[in-house]
Amino acid sequence: MTTPLSRRKLPVGVQGFAKIRTGGYYYVDKTPWLHQLTQEGGYFFLSRPRRFGKSLLLDTLKELFEANEPLFQGLYIHERWDWQRKHPVIRLSFGDGVMESRAALDERIQEMLREQASRLEVCLKNDSIAGRFGELIRRTHERHGERVVVLIDEYDKPILDNITDGETARALREGLKNLYSVLKDADPHLRFCLLTGVSKFSKVSLFSGLNNLRDITLSRDYGAICGYTDQDVDTVFAPELPGLDRQQIREWYNGYRWGDERQPSVYNPFDVLLLFQEREFRPYWFESATPSFLVKLLAERGLYTPRLESMETEANLLGRFDVDDIATEALLFQTGYLTVHKVEQPITGYWLYTLGYPNREVESSLNQALLPALGLPRSGRETLTLFRALQAHDLKALEAHLKALYASLPHDWYRNNPIAQYEGHYASVFYSHLAALGLLIRVEDATHTGRVDMAVDFNGHIYLFEFKVVEQLPEGRALQQLKDKGYADKYLGQGKAIHLIGVEFSSQRRQIVAFDVESL
Repeated sequence: MTTPLSRRKLPVGVQGFAKIRTGGYYYVDKTPWLHQLTQEGGYFFLSRPRRFGKSLLLDTLKELFEANEPLFQGLYIHERWDWQRKHPVIRLSFGDGVMESRAALDERIQEMLREQASRLEVCLKNDSIAGRFGELIRRTHERHGERVVVLIDEYDKPILDNITDGETARALREGLKNLYSVLKDADPHLRFCLLTGVSKFSKVSLFSGLNNLRDITLSRDYGAICGYTDQDVDTVFAPELPGLDRQQIREWYNGYRWGDERQPSVYNPFDVLLLFQEREFRPYWFESATPSFLVKLLAERGLYTPRLESMETEANLLGRFDVDDIATEALLFQTGYLTVHKVEQPITGYWLYTLGYPNREVESSLNQALLPALGLPRSGRETLTLFRALQAHDLKALEAHLKALYASLPHDWYRNNPIAQYEGHYASVFYSHLAALGLLIRVEDATHTGRVDMAVDFNGHIYLFEFKVVEQLPEGRALQQLKDKGYADKYLGQGKAIHLIGVEFSSQRRQIVAFDVESL
């Protein structure tokens, strides 16, 4: 634990536990969770988004099982671990490089098996990958006299790197299945096994027969096994906080959760460390490697973007991820663009999850990335115009800007893009354009009389929007509903100006035909 005045080095990109513990870096103690995990023993699987500290977690386990006691001085586990007993560790990682064929994958696996055999001083005589992996585990147990620990990092990366090429992805999946299938018969020789990755492929497709593999991704016991909690930020990183708005840090970077509301939400470590290093609020995690296939897939499926703020799904859909069957909810959840907001069990054994954006960084950045899929140009000119109109609270300029925005959408785009089938396309454009600016937005914000379509809080003003399609209802109904329902009542007393804005859209003319405003 650091004192409020002792600044240490920021472990940006450092994945080695020994380097962090001996090099004067900040370290958030994750050994309470590791102690619990290792006491339970067995085979475990953990899914977390990229750059969430999974590699560091595995390296910590490696040092722990190899009984490198000095590294754990002062940590929770130090007085609770048997340092006289050392277990040999086999560690495989698919984090390096891109493998674009089954042959390249097999070659990489053979290289890793040779490296591990050399390090553990065992000789392998088999030729096949399955045979050599099984032999490596068995002979390591015999050579060292203790059961083996197997740690596999980024187990799914070869598939994800080729997810848009179905044939290649399926071939790589079979290659990995050939490797992982060895674990089911190696139980007599294994003390502990943990596989980590971004996605959760179904057991049938990748872990056939490995029935004792426990998925702790959504376990309430391990919700904070990766990432930083608010308490971590306030204590371990206390020397870095002066000069930064603490509430802004929460709004921008906190909010990830893999269980019910009783669990503490966590920050992505990559964001926090770069914020402390650069001292500026930026979308560090999002910009580091947003997969292009994600945006492409969402565009192809015609996703109604306001729905992303609150998406209900069944528990089984969150784990339904495979080359030929990628549920939208699973894709967004497992890659970290949505997280758990609420968990319900309305009927015994039937679990419902409400997903939403973890924080302002992800909401703003993902909507910015989705704008071209909605027919909007990539240039920042439109965003700047929107910002200037809101900054000046010029609602006439805002109306003119939005009308120009819809007028600029190419006519062919409506005919060719699947999302044009949805009457809510205009609302998607409206919402994503505002959300891309990083504004505080609530979609279908609940009041005592109903739900207002969209609430925007910016620069001392609250804007309440109601949307209607004029072909479905008489003109003028949008603003009237805001007034009749008393949607503004919830926001009275905050000391901010409130503006009711009824936006009416013609699906035939593909344009805003009414922008009625009443300020309170």
